Amino acid sequence: MIRVILFLVSIGIIAMGAAWLADRPGDVTIVWLGRRIETSVMVLAATVAFIAALAAVLWSLLSLLLRSRHIFARARANRRRNQAQRAISRGLVAIGAGDIAVARRHAAEAERLAPDEPLALLLTAQMAQVTGDRTGAERAFSAMAERSDTKLLGMRGLYIEAQRRNDPEAARHYAEAAAHAAPALPWASHAVIEDRCGSGDWAGALSALERMKRSGLVDKPTHRRRRAVLLTARAMAEAGDDPARAKTHVLEAVRLAPNLVPAAAMAGKLLAESNELRKAARILETAWRAEPHPDLAEVYVHLRYGDSARDRLARAQTLARLMQNHPEGKLAVARAAMVAHDFTAARDALAPLTRQPTQRVALLMAELEEVEHGDVGRAREWMTRALRAARDPAWVADGIVSDHWQPVSPVTGTLDAFEWRVPVGELAAPVIEERELPPAPALTSRPSEDAPSLQIEQPRPAAAAPAAAASAASGAAAHASGNSGAVTNASAHSEPVVDAVIPLVHAPDDPGTEEPPPAEPPRRRSLFG
Repeated sequence: MIRVILFLVSIGIIAMGAAWLADRPGDVTIVWLGRRIETSVMVLAATVAFIAALAAVLWSLLSLLLRSRHIFARARANRRRNQAQRAISRGLVAIGAGDIAVARRHAAEAERLAPDEPLALLLTAQMAQVTGDRTGAERAFSAMAERSDTKLLGMRGLYIEAQRRNDPEAARHYAEAAAHAAPALPWASHAVIEDRCGSGDWAGALSALERMKRSGLVDKPTHRRRRAVLLTARAMAEAGDDPARAKTHVLEAVRLAPNLVPAAAMAGKLLAESNELRKAARILETAWRAEPHPDLAEVYVHLRYGDSARDRLARAQTLARLMQNHPEGKLAVARAAMVAHDFTAARDALAPLTRQPTQRVALLMAELEEVEHGDVGRAREWMTRALRAARDPAWVADGIVSDHWQPVSPVTGTLDAFEWRVPVGELAAPVIEERELPPAPALTSRPSEDAPSLQIEQPRPAAAAPAAAASAASGAAAHASGNSGAVTNASAHSEPVVDAVIPLVHAPDDPGTEEPPPAEPPRRRSLFG
């Protein structure tokens, strides 16, 4: 709108000027080289305007002629760039669609049209990775790493290629170079921490974590948790050589994450060694309220050296009262009571857990039956129930079950990956039986008819089960029945049998024990005897 107004105003001013000159005609006389030219002012003004316009047009044509080479070159470059952009787009789409032949053709065209284009280098690297050309991929990523605009992308590609060829030194070099060039780059910082943790350089991992915090890559709660884990790992590594320094690190870890079980257990142990029992008990009790754990109970019960078994039982009962009705507290009391030979207290602690016992409960009950009464039969029944009982919680990370906590996952190298929970593969395990078992009779040569018969599933002959599972099931059955033949097959609704990778078949010359002997052919009778 403003431009229209300005245009109209300009036209008006020009019209007013022309009208003013028309109302005031004048004469102009020019004498040049002996010639005399007389004309009016209007004609002179029109002549000057025409000459100026003609000069401008001639100058534009001359300039266009002089710049024609550069104009044609620029137009050709723009056309090649547009063609390269189309080739890159179509090549990336073809790679995503899995059309290798089309992607290869477009990648070659993009490299021919625009070899220095960043996206063309990316397409070449992607094409090399898809086709398995590791050398070509590294060449493309190296070219990208030498450019300022694609340096970080090239570093990441080289890092991935180094990991694929199992070259940790090269991967570490590229990750550190990328982290130094861009401290706020997430993948580089995480790669540096994982490398430091994998090599046991906990001090270097802590420094990398602090850089991530300054760059804003981790929030405050995550930073506190990861720092506590790294400090605990460092304390575990230094506990044998420098206990005082290890205690300093683990106390800082407890301050950052009071519910970190390994830090609390280690802090309680180190404080007990330095005779700081109250502080150790306070740390262990705080962690126990957050997450009851058998490691905490073990350290708490044995906190004071030289205590009697009765004193340790009292400490276990004190710890169990902090979390009423928690299974870990009852298990701690049962274990301490058995050591103190207070079998009544042990049985009272385990009684609520025997309705659906876990493996630890079944094993403790087996030990209690054998130690208290010497009842081997009853102990065998509980041992057999332990074979098929539900798993207890354990340290689990990426499908790996560990007996002790580790700061990083042994599979992926992820920091703070271990969790205290029931392994996922055991959640659907069937429970053998939930009914209460009567006291087992004394062992005789033959089992009593009133004694319950423990039923354990055997592999069906039609399915090929692994040899280890078959041997374990048969061994458990023999152990439960005292080699007396009390084991029977499970019903059709029992646990499904998984086929083995390598089917178990009999040898051609060994028909096996399950096949009946061949029937004897019928004798031919002679008509006349």
